[in-house]
Amino acid sequence: MDGMQMMDDSEHDYMAQEEDWDRTGLLDPAWERQQKKTFTAWCNSHLRKAGTQVEDICEDFRNGLKLMLLLEVISGEHLSRPERGKMRFHKIANVNKALEFINEKGVKLVSIGAEEIVDGNLKMTLGMIWTIILRFAIQDISVEESSAKEGLLLWCQRKTAPYKNVNVQNFHTSWKDGLAFCALIHRHRPELIDYDKLRKDDPLTNLQTAFEVAEKYLDIPQMLDAQELVDLPYPDEKSVMTYVSCFYHAFADQKPAETAANRIVKALKVNQDNERLMDEYERLASDLLEWINNKKPWLEDRTTDNTMDGVQKQLDNFRDYRRHQKPPKAEDKGHLEAAYNTLQTKLRLSNRPAFCPQNGILVQDVQNAWNGLEEAEKGYEEWLLSEMRRLERLDHLAKKFYHKAKIHEAWTAGKVDMLEDDDYKSCSLQELKALKKKHEAFESDLAAHQDRVEQIVQIAQELYELEHHDSMKIRDRCDNICSEWSCLGDATQKRRFNLENMEQILESIEQQHLEFAKRAAPFNNWMDGAMEDLEDMFIVHTIKEIKDLITAHDSFKQTLPDARQEKDGILSILANIKKVQEQYNLPDDVMINAYSSINAEELEGKWTRVCELVPQRDQSLQGELSKQQNHDRLRSQFAVLANELGPWIKDKTQEIATVAMDLSGTLEHVVNQLKEFQHRMDAYKPKMDELEGYNQAMQEALVFDNHLTAYTMEHLRVGWEHLKTTVALTINEVENQILMRDAKGLTKDQMNEYRNSFQHFDRVYFAVSYLVPVVS
Repeated sequence: MDGMQMMDDSEHDYMAQEEDWDRTGLLDPAWERQQKKTFTAWCNSHLRKAGTQVEDICEDFRNGLKLMLLLEVISGEHLSRPERGKMRFHKIANVNKALEFINEKGVKLVSIGAEEIVDGNLKMTLGMIWTIILRFAIQDISVEESSAKEGLLLWCQRKTAPYKNVNVQNFHTSWKDGLAFCALIHRHRPELIDYDKLRKDDPLTNLQTAFEVAEKYLDIPQMLDAQELVDLPYPDEKSVMTYVSCFYHAFADQKPAETAANRIVKALKVNQDNERLMDEYERLASDLLEWINNKKPWLEDRTTDNTMDGVQKQLDNFRDYRRHQKPPKAEDKGHLEAAYNTLQTKLRLSNRPAFCPQNGILVQDVQNAWNGLEEAEKGYEEWLLSEMRRLERLDHLAKKFYHKAKIHEAWTAGKVDMLEDDDYKSCSLQELKALKKKHEAFESDLAAHQDRVEQIVQIAQELYELEHHDSMKIRDRCDNICSEWSCLGDATQKRRFNLENMEQILESIEQQHLEFAKRAAPFNNWMDGAMEDLEDMFIVHTIKEIKDLITAHDSFKQTLPDARQEKDGILSILANIKKVQEQYNLPDDVMINAYSSINAEELEGKWTRVCELVPQRDQSLQGELSKQQNHDRLRSQFAVLANELGPWIKDKTQEIATVAMDLSGTLEHVVNQLKEFQHRMDAYKPKMDELEGYNQAMQEALVFDNHLTAYTMEHLRVGWEHLKTTVALTINEVENQILMRDAKGLTKDQMNEYRNSFQHFDRVYFAVSYLVPVVS
């Protein structure tokens, strides 16, 4: 046990040393060339057993197929099923399977990955093959408790020890002269080489002789180049070890020919063998026919679950059947036929009757059943491949359907909600026009997506007709897409109708706003002017003036019905807009008029104010009319008396002057006349007082003019006072004259002369002139 442990440890150390040595050795280009040639020949020596070979190990091992085949040949084991695809990942998978197999054999791979082999990395490929050679050609060599390299070297030393000029100490320079190769061959097959004729100074001839003999008689291919081996001062050790290991395996398994005498087989033994062969045939035939009968229904079954995985599983089972189940049965069939032929031969040689199997297990029956099995195999394989191609196409169509459906559903997501949104109700006209343009663009996009929907429907229909395993699910999804597409189309048409309808509504509102602005502005100005006129203070002095104002006001009142109708028409525009707003649930913003700042409240307020001012104006005008009528009555009353008193005062003043200047009468008569004037003035005094009352009333009524008379109260008052004073003064003067006449006894003529001498009566003239009417 300890010895085996030491051997394993030494082998592990040796493999580790070889790996370290490998990384430095590959730096020499000459060694690379030598290794490539040697390793290629070594690989082909095994691959030819499988009927193939490699030309370039870097290229031919890249897909991993021949590499896996090489490992199966040299190990005698089966690797897992290789990938047959030509993609890079298929190749990497195959190479990884080979590397995992090597690793399972206890060989640790250092710095060698599948990607480098697939990429054709020469150094990595050579390192990998060297690892395989170590594991399967060198590692198991064991000589006197020495293994692997040391064991091979010891074996060479033992075999070449008797030969002169041969001293094997290594696997490079010890082999340059070719004598070591020739000694190995001569030691085991002396008839192939005349060793005594070889010369140490002719290494090229020695090498060529050894290589040719080994290839021709020992079935060892020429792995080294004789000229290159001679020229290199330090041949590649791995190449030499590989080639020498072939000699070891060629000679080490040969055993000395053993000669033995032919023994006579006893008759009983022959009979027993014959019985055994008969039983074996019947058993093999029955078992084989039973196996064929059991397999044929399976191979004739054409049912599948319609999935790629299911068919792939059936194909894998079929390949497993071809690879693992059928070969043993084919061997059994071969054994059956061989046993049958052997048995018949033995029976014939023993002069025994020929063996006749029972009906149903004849050789021909077995062959016919086998032929039927192979026909069923062929049909099953063709059906599986056809089904695989069909399902591949269906899977491709299904993936295409799901891809297009996913794109379509992503595009339609939220579109119905978007189309059913009533955002257009809160838009202005300009914003609505923008929404309409956006909707037109969406409709164009919708039309472009019609082709995708038709493609989805077509693919779904095809999958349904071809009975895809998910056809019902796909059909349901297709129906949902079609239903949603129909809803989307309806929603699109409805939104277009709503947008166009709302556009007409907003345009109508816009036109009504514009009409309102055109009508409201002049009407508002008219009401402003009307209110200004109705509130305007007027000053009149005559009835004519006030009547003119009343006439103008009456004309204004006649326009009020038309104005009311215009006002109602203007407000009806706003009422109509309000009605539309409430009908379509529009936002309050639609009531905002961009063309005018006038609103219904302002118009109603001003109209109400106008209606309030009209009767107020009527009242004011009528009051003023009454006032002016009263003024005219006062003027008339004043004028009647003034026109009477003014001429009377004037006449009386002239009469007084006449009387006073009259020299024909007596002074007493003048005095009497003057006193008569006093009595008359006293009689007119009430009228004077009445006139004063009328004047006072006019003053209180602020009537300062009177077109009915030229006399003013001031003039009349002054004239009256002057008349009154003149009468009194004249009476007093005349009386004084009487007294002076009586006192002095003057005559009438003297008195007249005296009277003429005074200018007293000039004042009387002044008084009379003062009473002349003043025409204003």
